[in-house]
Amino acid sequence: MGTKSSIEWTDSTWNPVTGCTRVSAGCDNCYASSFATFRLKKRYLARAPVIDSVENVEDPFAVRIWPERLGQPGSWRNPRMVFVNSMSDLFHADIPEGFQREIFAVMVKEDRHIYQVLTKRPGRAARFLRRNLNRMGIRELPEHIWIGASVENQGVAHRVKQIKAVPAEVRFLSCEPLLGPVNLDLEGINWVIAGGESGGGYRPTEEEWVRSIRDQCLEGGVPFFFKQWGGRTSKAGGRLLDGRTWDEMPEPAERLEAVA
Repeated sequence: MGTKSSIEWTDSTWNPVTGCTRVSAGCDNCYASSFATFRLKKRYLARAPVIDSVENVEDPFAVRIWPERLGQPGSWRNPRMVFVNSMSDLFHADIPEGFQREIFAVMVKEDRHIYQVLTKRPGRAARFLRRNLNRMGIRELPEHIWIGASVENQGVAHRVKQIKAVPAEVRFLSCEPLLGPVNLDLEGINWVIAGGESGGGYRPTEEEWVRSIRDQCLEGGVPFFFKQWGGRTSKAGGRLLDGRTWDEMPEPAERLEAVA
């Protein structure tokens, strides 16, 4: 089965791939790496990694593929929002391109769900889709497959331009964990998430950074979702920004909610 999620902006997680490597400051306290290293270590080490090296065999967070999970979305009767690869990055270089195409084929076919694909490698995402959309029989990602980029500070704001090169009806940004102020070019962006970091080594998020993103979304007419302030636990700081919660979503989510 897919896993019911406590993440506020989705319903379930689906992990046909697990494992990743760090690429920027937002990865420093990666919850997925910690989860793999401790709670899921035995299960993950029982599966051979994609790249068979001594280092990867001993690393529970090396990239591994799980073909037996491809059928999960087809088994879910009720429509739902699905965070794809919460324990990995679908555009990691170690994932075989053929397996990536299989994952997208499932998402295209099982179109009663909304799939939220979030990456820190949007340049690779754009190149993969340019090579493979025709092979999948489509010209762009349909509105039930969302593609997003993580933008935790201004140092990785170039990812906004890269995600705009992805041929998709719905593109989004996740400014979480928000580690500094970010100026966003929101033309062609359909949704923005912001949130603070949580865990023992969390780095605090300043209110002015979140307000700035919220105000940029208001000015640009882009739905804004504030996930959390963060702290030692994800719930520690609550979710209120200026006295209210911000749970705005792109239009396809509203239609899904109406039929779910």
